[in-house]
Amino acid sequence: MPSAESEPPKKQEESTWVQIGRFTQLAFVLPAGTVAGWLLGTALDHWLHQRWLSTVGLILGTVAGFVELIRTVLAHTSD
Repeated sequence: MPSAESEPPKKQEESTWVQIGRFTQLAFVLPAGTVAGWLLGTALDHWLHQRWLSTVGLILGTVAGFVELIRTVLAHTSD
């Protein structure tokens, strides 16, 4: 006979504020990744005296933002 302590805890409903916070995060993930990639690429452009690294940084930052956006949404839908 299993004891009450060995039973897995039941999942509680998340509060409305936690859900609002989680979905508000999605509004900032893509722009933050894009800006961070662009800034890093621009810094590398100035340091290495190139002109194309800011474009690569912009593209990689955008891709990273989309990846994080998709991971967050999929993690929430699998709950």
